[in-house]
Amino acid sequence: MQYMKKGLILVNAYTRQERSLNQSKRLKEELEKNGVDIDIKRNDFFIAQIDNDGEIISKAKDYDFCVYLDKDKYISLMLEKSGMRLFNSHNAIQACDDKMQTAILLAQHDIPMPRTLPGLLCYENQKLIVDAIQRVAEALGFPVIVKSSYGSLGKEVYKANDMAELCQIAEKLKFSPHLFQEFIQESYGKDIRVIVIGGKVAAAMLRQSKGDFRSNIELGGEGKNIILPKEAQALCEKSAHLLGLDYCGIDVLLGENKYYICEVNSNAFFGGIEEVTGINVAEKYAGYICQKVYGKD
Repeated sequence: MQYMKKGLILVNAYTRQERSLNQSKRLKEELEKNGVDIDIKRNDFFIAQIDNDGEIISKAKDYDFCVYLDKDKYISLMLEKSGMRLFNSHNAIQACDDKMQTAILLAQHDIPMPRTLPGLLCYENQKLIVDAIQRVAEALGFPVIVKSSYGSLGKEVYKANDMAELCQIAEKLKFSPHLFQEFIQESYGKDIRVIVIGGKVAAAMLRQSKGDFRSNIELGGEGKNIILPKEAQALCEKSAHLLGLDYCGIDVLLGENKYYICEVNSNAFFGGIEEVTGINVAEKYAGYICQKVYGKD
């Protein structure tokens, strides 16, 4: 009797974005070409829970693996504790979900990054510590980038041009984790988006905006196919390895004769880069997953 290969793609319970849904559909198509029966499910049915005996009960035992397209850290951890192989792993997703944590984990490994300061987290309704914000300005200069530690698609990423704007943004974010980052002038409105699968660069494109300091396609940026320079390729592959990622999208800033790792996204959309480069990213990812789970036929 032939063994039935079966996998699960788990998406966020509330997601309705077409780009996110396309991600799961494309992966399903390519995985099924590899002979794997795939279910796509929303993460809304408590697939893992803890019973009265302190045991983790999983409803995913019939699946060989799970492509985890969510950031719910509790479900991912419980699934792994119950023996499920996740793409990406729980630890890798958590390392990328928090931008400050990503920077800390990449630090001291010869990975160039913009100078970065963690935001001061306010737990009570207190006035902004302006002296601390002044120290940020002195350390990083203007303009300065301020980001929420969580978020994607360029959301909650701000550019402060002076002290007044910096205080206004810091006031807005003081109750949630955030960070301050050096502005790389040469990369204004442009960066390189790189997809890394299994530790190797699979695709890269230059993203450029006509009117925004952020280059995200979702914010109006345009993509262009490029040959990724070897220096940038090495940085991306090393970063993915350090963070333990099976799959990721890495944003690379262009400095003066230098590249900087800006952000790493464990669930980066690949629809745009497939269109721009003509590279079937979903096929490459599906092939990698099948090789890891089932080995070579």
